[in-house]
Amino acid sequence: MDNKSRLFPVVRTAAALLISFATAFLIIVCVSKTPLESFYIFAIGPFTKMRYIGNIVEYAIPVIFSGLGMAVLFQAKLVNLGGEGVFYISAAIVSFAAIFFIMPAFIHQSAIILLGAVIGMAVMSIPAFLRAKYNGSELVSSLMLNSILLGVGQYLLNTKLRDSNAGAQVSYKFVPSTAMPVIVPGTKITSGLLVALASVLIVYILLYKTKWGYMLRMSGINDEFAKYSGISTFAAVVLAHLVAGALMGMGGAVETISMHKRFEWTALPGYGFEGCMIAMLANNNPIGVIGASLFVGYLHIGADLVARLSDVPTEMIAVLQCVILLLVSAEGFLQGLRQRWIEQGVK
Repeated sequence: MDNKSRLFPVVRTAAALLISFATAFLIIVCVSKTPLESFYIFAIGPFTKMRYIGNIVEYAIPVIFSGLGMAVLFQAKLVNLGGEGVFYISAAIVSFAAIFFIMPAFIHQSAIILLGAVIGMAVMSIPAFLRAKYNGSELVSSLMLNSILLGVGQYLLNTKLRDSNAGAQVSYKFVPSTAMPVIVPGTKITSGLLVALASVLIVYILLYKTKWGYMLRMSGINDEFAKYSGISTFAAVVLAHLVAGALMGMGGAVETISMHKRFEWTALPGYGFEGCMIAMLANNNPIGVIGASLFVGYLHIGADLVARLSDVPTEMIAVLQCVILLLVSAEGFLQGLRQRWIEQGVK
């Protein structure tokens, strides 16, 4: 594969992003009385204050875990959308450890993150077994699990964790030792960012430097060839689900003790579905997940600013995400360019 062939996914993604920004501008022109000012707030506003830049990174931290998990699943050609439920139930269960246990700070935080990983693996083992053993659709089983896990989490919140004196549907406060330290003054960026970056490195090594990663990727590229080569596709399916579950469970735990003082999610958080877009933008590359997550965070902060400081509704972000997903996931998008490169001698 030459440089042009490697460059094509980058060109394709960049074109999708440019079209999405053009769409944003058209939306703003249609709905705003001051379109140029509103677009400036959306596009440039997130970089005008350190606090806003911190908000971008803060938003990126949990979706890095989600994007990594989806990248692992996509590498194995698995479409599992259970990240929503994993994030929610891991956050709910680790809240018990954050409320009712007292430990030294570092040990407490590490134990909670490890617990989140174990919960994620346990949840993802269900669609993994159904797919590997019975060829059941992991898409269907994971979507059904999301609803089940939401119900279980709500039950735990309302019957075991709820603080009746809080005046809202929230848990008791977490003990102080669970609060992850802020690493960038003037922001709320915590050491959860370091955990996310370490996870990116570990996943990259797993996928590209180990035999397990080779097994996982080869079963995704061609499962028949993988079987012929002696690779266990059963093991590949289970491994991909367990790794993804551990990452998403860690994401739920990190988000809970980084950004919250209580468990207060009354609905699925949305991070699991955003992981799909992030993995697609990153072309399923763990390193690319970092940039894709920051970009998604930038879109959200820009949409929030333009909604608060102008007359453009924040729902615009949903339109942009849909445009990006449609273009990045469309197999035929810019295939004419790729074909011309091939005809010019690109192999």
